[in-house]
Amino acid sequence: MKVKGKRVLVTGAGGFIGSHLVEALVEKGAGVKTIVRYNSRNDWGMLENIPSGIRDSLEVTTGDIIDFAIVKKAVKDCDIVFHLAALIGIPYSYVAPESYVNTNIRGTLNVMQASHEEGVGKIVHTSTSEVYGTAKYVPIDENHPLQGQSPYSASKIGADMLAQSYFLSFNTPVAIIRPFNTFGPRQSARAVIPTIISQALSAPEINLGSLTPVRDLTYVKDTVNGFIKVAESEKSVGEVINVGNGKGITIGELAKKILLLMDSSNIPIRQSGERIRPDKSEVRQLICNNIKAKELLGWSPAYSLEEGLRETIHWVEQNREKFKSNTYNL
Repeated sequence: MKVKGKRVLVTGAGGFIGSHLVEALVEKGAGVKTIVRYNSRNDWGMLENIPSGIRDSLEVTTGDIIDFAIVKKAVKDCDIVFHLAALIGIPYSYVAPESYVNTNIRGTLNVMQASHEEGVGKIVHTSTSEVYGTAKYVPIDENHPLQGQSPYSASKIGADMLAQSYFLSFNTPVAIIRPFNTFGPRQSARAVIPTIISQALSAPEINLGSLTPVRDLTYVKDTVNGFIKVAESEKSVGEVINVGNGKGITIGELAKKILLLMDSSNIPIRQSGERIRPDKSEVRQLICNNIKAKELLGWSPAYSLEEGLRETIHWVEQNREKFKSNTYNL
């Protein structure tokens, strides 16, 4: 089904990818409802950064996806549900694993059950490439074994299995999108690219975790395009679909590339012990096999890494006051 003219719900709409997805859906003519996590500041997260004309068109529910009543009310009368709400920071999952289970697994259960009861026409559930763990082979296709190498990835594996169970048990029209590392404007400093850029703007050196892991980086507009294509495809129901560029780069090489684009290649890059994951938990290599997305959805990335990095650098430069480059926050 095309998203134009459809009633659509986005959970996690206040997040980085969620805010870009909301913007794209409105531009394509969808009527968009959102769930944004409640706070007493009346702050809608990254939805505050989208154009006011788009923001004013939204129906916003503030709450928490672990509250079934809130989810059920938001899902009512929706044609499509995009489920993005999750706790995503890997380092914090070592500190607060229970909160990841509550939000990522119980929250997904609520979305699936509410969507099933309300007869939603399509649910797009968000997975993550972290569920694969360190690659046993590359590029990683959808048949690669799942490995919970952090409480975060374990909770997302559980959420994915719940989503699949609703398709298999109740024929609920669920599709699972599995993005590899997405980056772009509005991303917080819990991610490596904004961390590198913000430190380069204000610090004498770049402090990172391990520099050797390999990641497959996808610009956010390409990822959002993948979400919409998954939603619109009749063939995606019951499927798990990787979305990624298919090219790997080490974190150290990435940092050097960013500094070169910023004309700051003289800034030293250091490994900081507090930022390094436990050795067995570190995912060493993630490179996407995106053949299924190309063949099933007609999806392929439109942005090169350099194009996406330039857009991200510009955004961080314009919003540098939002970043605490000298403070490491889990």
